[in-house]
Amino acid sequence: MRKILLYFAIKYEGNYEKIYQAIKNKEQVKKEEIEQIENNLKCNYITIIDPLYPLKLKSIVAPPIVLFYYGDINLLTHSNNVAIIGTRKNSTYGQEMTLKIVSGLKKYQANTVSGLATGIDGIGHQASIDNGIKTIAVLGSGIDYCYPSENKKLYEYIKENGLLLSEYPGTLKPNKSFFLIRNRIIAAISEYIVVIEAKYKSGTMNTVAYGLEYGKEICCIPHLANEESGCNMLIKQGAKLIETAKDIYE
Repeated sequence: MRKILLYFAIKYEGNYEKIYQAIKNKEQVKKEEIEQIENNLKCNYITIIDPLYPLKLKSIVAPPIVLFYYGDINLLTHSNNVAIIGTRKNSTYGQEMTLKIVSGLKKYQANTVSGLATGIDGIGHQASIDNGIKTIAVLGSGIDYCYPSENKKLYEYIKENGLLLSEYPGTLKPNKSFFLIRNRIIAAISEYIVVIEAKYKSGTMNTVAYGLEYGKEICCIPHLANEESGCNMLIKQGAKLIETAKDIYE
């Protein structure tokens, strides 16, 4: 059965609705086509029916039916995953606070989760690596397509030493909707969501929305009052104001 799920995930390029309908309609599959697809697969994969598939993902709306990955899949079920998220156009302050928060997480044996984007995501991944912290990158592109290209070194390092994850197969190029859809995975596999820097309307706030839906702890870095700060807005609405990693846990 898992090979059939893999076949549909590749055929329909990770599109949940199309995969679901194919399963529901009992779409016919030729045995030789299934074998060929698995033989040509470069990466590892886990399906929703596998024992290692995390319950925290099974419980969300439209759970990924197949996840493609490189690295240590056990990081997916770690009990102390912390999402480090924020704008692609970070300030110096945002960078400094990312480095401060991430370096402090080592004491708490946390892993970090982010989306390998430019800005805060990339800074968070690199800070994790520099501090000996395992990091998970959830892609908005095919598992074998590094986006953005400037994060290629991060991509390759996480592929070998952390966990590189995507519900999209092969070299599928990203589009805007993929990034918003993948944010539900970042939120679901994280125990805490730390917002470093974000505007009112952004992909970061989309991840926060998923986090609130899943009952996650939202933690925010405070910003100046005249910056249209999404962090300040969330703090006013009840998110936890943090200045250090210690604040996340107290």
